[in-house]
Amino acid sequence: MKLPVALYFLIISFFPLPGQNDRGYDFLEGDLVINVDPYQERIDGKVSYRLKIDKATDSVFLDAREMNIKKVQLNGRKVKYKYDGRFLTLYKKYRKDKEYSLEVDYSCTPKQAVYFLGWQDSIPGNEQVWTQGQGKYNSHWVPSFDLMSEKVRFDLKVEFPKNYKVIANGKLIGTEEKEGSVLWHYKMIKPMSSYLLAFVAGKYESTRRISNSGTPIDLYFYPQDSLKVEPTYRFTTEIFNMLEREIGVPYPWQNYKQVPVRDFLYAGMENTGTTIFSDAYVIDSIAFSDRNYVNVNAHEFTHQWFGNLVTEKDASSHWLHEGFATYYSWLAEKELLGEDYFYWMLLDKADVLEAAERAGQGASLLDPNANSLTFYDKGAMALLMLQNEVGEQNFKRGIKSFLTQFSYQNASVDDFLSAMEASTGTSLVEFRQNWLESTAFPEDELLNYLRNSYLPVDSFFKLRMELISSAENNEAIISKYWEKITSSGFRARMILLYHRSLSTDFLKKAFRSNDREVRKALSSLPGPVSDDLIREYESLLTDRSYVTLENALYKLWIHRPASRKVYLDKSAGISGFSNRNIRQLWLLLAILTSDYLSAAEREEYKNELFSYTAEHYPMEVRQLAFQLIREVFPYEDHNLRDLVNAALHPAWQFRQLARTILRDLISDDVQKKRLNTLLQELEGNEYEYLSDKLNRE
Repeated sequence: MKLPVALYFLIISFFPLPGQNDRGYDFLEGDLVINVDPYQERIDGKVSYRLKIDKATDSVFLDAREMNIKKVQLNGRKVKYKYDGRFLTLYKKYRKDKEYSLEVDYSCTPKQAVYFLGWQDSIPGNEQVWTQGQGKYNSHWVPSFDLMSEKVRFDLKVEFPKNYKVIANGKLIGTEEKEGSVLWHYKMIKPMSSYLLAFVAGKYESTRRISNSGTPIDLYFYPQDSLKVEPTYRFTTEIFNMLEREIGVPYPWQNYKQVPVRDFLYAGMENTGTTIFSDAYVIDSIAFSDRNYVNVNAHEFTHQWFGNLVTEKDASSHWLHEGFATYYSWLAEKELLGEDYFYWMLLDKADVLEAAERAGQGASLLDPNANSLTFYDKGAMALLMLQNEVGEQNFKRGIKSFLTQFSYQNASVDDFLSAMEASTGTSLVEFRQNWLESTAFPEDELLNYLRNSYLPVDSFFKLRMELISSAENNEAIISKYWEKITSSGFRARMILLYHRSLSTDFLKKAFRSNDREVRKALSSLPGPVSDDLIREYESLLTDRSYVTLENALYKLWIHRPASRKVYLDKSAGISGFSNRNIRQLWLLLAILTSDYLSAAEREEYKNELFSYTAEHYPMEVRQLAFQLIREVFPYEDHNLRDLVNAALHPAWQFRQLARTILRDLISDDVQKKRLNTLLQELEGNEYEYLSDKLNRE
């Protein structure tokens, strides 16, 4: 995942629920059959578990949130049970070493963990259902276990309306046609934690690739996105092969599937054998150089070993999930995107970690309440330093030993360190103190590693020192390094940091380098465009980078008003990233450019821009539209309604933006009056939310 560990798992580390400590029984297999009604957002299901009693007890329980429990049977017979809306507890004298079968018939309308998109609008083909268990808990749609230590072999059957594809964990055994629906049967052969149980339903096509070891990799895409499959999934097979080689343990599941969905809560989620990821990463070939799926792809891939094959015992060992997934995703980027990308990325992340420590936000990697910056980036750097300390081959041997020893089990940080010490013959006491226990970020150690590993990084620090200590002209010093160091990352930093010290001739030379990263840096420089550099900046409008194009279009439009029509003509018809960044900016600038549009065209383009806040658009599109419109225009009534809808969105970043805007609007008497009028048109949660906010202000 790309966000911090679920709050639930942090809580139960310290406040276990009744019966969760030394439960005395173990669930072995689970057969789940569900009928999903996307129009009513309802699930009817039956789950059957086989469990073994390890010590005599008088009750077992399942987590089941706000369900209608229809029938409960134990070994095919009625059993005494209690359900309080949260726990389903079955009472009986359970005998040690005996196995039992448990069946639960139920129905639910999940408030979390299952998300229904596009079923209430009139837009054809955008209908989806997807699940997100970690952080929202699968016990909202199947009676199961809200803890990572219960590992079960699942067999999942999903009945869903015809003409949609259903993707889930495991191997597709077959489908069964029914009246108006299809039953999809997926089967796992190895045990997994129930929070990794997942399914997706929607309009999809797929393509298959095969790893070097013979594992099928199924890549799903929307039918209209066939031309984006290659850039979106670029290097996927290479990542799989690299991970098996680097980790040294074969991929542990039957197959691997990747499925994009709209408005996903995270960048991606590593459900067992089936990664769900945000369709914001579905890109064309131009976008690849600016914003690609490689990191997230490799990160979620790695979780199939670290998190899924071996799972943390509790949140104090969350480093075993996110630090390791981040580390191997960095190795993938190094191999596939190059050393220059890798080492400058590390330097940037080190700067962020150091700034966080100065701000008092440093944390121990053993702290279950640490933030994502700690678990992900500091955690990956700790592994980088560990590998550097013990040596590459010893490190790989320790990783293999750890994964082999704890396969399909739970493990702690201590378990990992013990395996690594045994494999390498090296004491890791000091490593544990410096990198895992300390809240400080060992910046000096990391910087020494970077400077010793990559000459351009070392030259960067030497340049900085020379600019401070030398009496020589700054540009002369920079020119000397510029000619010697051709690294894209090095040169881009020179432009961003020292552009005020550089002459027009130097900047022209930088433009002529035709280095994509250098030209991107030039496009983002503050201030006006001088007459001497106008041709160079205009040339940026043809670069194969949506970031560069967006920067250049806005900069030229602002500072060269006489040529606005020319710039708009050159950039017309370009959409950009998945949030339509170029199109939305172009619409705004075209509307604001006098004499560029007819009155009818201006109204048409304004309607298009204002339409992008609607619920049926992806949240990335809506977020940008809310921001751009707010800069120049008052919201129209339908935008205000869309804003209230966004304030209840499940993705917290988007939800928070909408709530912040609403709060600002309510502080304005005119806008507050408009919102009070809108309130009369709202129903349900939207009415309750806005009513509460208006009454509080």
